[in-house]
Amino acid sequence: VGKGGCLLLQPKKPSPMAPPASAPGGAPPQMPDRSGGSSHNVFVWREFVWGALAGAFGEGMMHPIDTLKTRIQSQAVIAAQSQKSIFHMIRSVWVADGLRGFYRGVTPGVTGSLATGATYFGVIESTKKWLEVEHPNLGGHWTHFIAGAVGDTLGSFVFVPCEVVKQRMQVQGTIKSWKSIMLKDVSQKQMYCYYTGMFQAGRSILQEHGLKGVYAGYWSTLARDVPFAGLMVTFYEALKDFTEYGKNAWFPHSSLQISSSFEGLLLGGLAGGLSAYLTTPLDVIKTRLQVQGPKIRCLV
Repeated sequence: VGKGGCLLLQPKKPSPMAPPASAPGGAPPQMPDRSGGSSHNVFVWREFVWGALAGAFGEGMMHPIDTLKTRIQSQAVIAAQSQKSIFHMIRSVWVADGLRGFYRGVTPGVTGSLATGATYFGVIESTKKWLEVEHPNLGGHWTHFIAGAVGDTLGSFVFVPCEVVKQRMQVQGTIKSWKSIMLKDVSQKQMYCYYTGMFQAGRSILQEHGLKGVYAGYWSTLARDVPFAGLMVTFYEALKDFTEYGKNAWFPHSSLQISSSFEGLLLGGLAGGLSAYLTTPLDVIKTRLQVQGPKIRCLV
């Protein structure tokens, strides 16, 4: 399960009650090697590839909603911005910038999601397999929490710079609307020049503020993403277990079949929504730290 609600479905594991098959000639069955011989199976490279594609697809689909979220959360930071509800914000973006305003910053957003999607999905599966082999006594949900947290932490090295650029481009909108904001309240002295693209924005931030500016809000991002990732994987696995228990307890003889993709989509949405709700205060802090700029150095 990823931030964009994307899912990677896996085949069911064989029942632990099934007896091992006998080898030809009556020889005793070969037990799977739990030592270093199985270490090559720990790295699940396919999850990295599909995770990257899933992350990029989810970001592209949800970017307009993410733009609205970013603008609503940063209203207290941006000059001359009155507090707006989500419906007022939709109308404001549409009137000022049109459809382009909703997709402003989509390139750095997709770029960051490629990296974080790959590490998130890939590291989750690889870490889960490694923990199951090396620490079989560790509880299942703790394994899922640790795997999700490690995956998001590794992805943050690429995700945070892209997130800084993306969110600043989102609040700017088009150059016309950014000019009007700056001219209304130039005394705010916390804004920055208009960014024409991802690379120009990254270069500008790096030149003026160095790595500190590129990684603005890094620790607040980790403070949001590590609990989010761990909680979402934990909730997802717990919901799967609860669903399976409910099927066996309440509908033991039912012939009703539910698509695994639909079930995964539904459970993933519930897990992601609950995790996002619990970590929203941390997300507001992260957004405001990344959107706020230095003292103004140029006028558009």
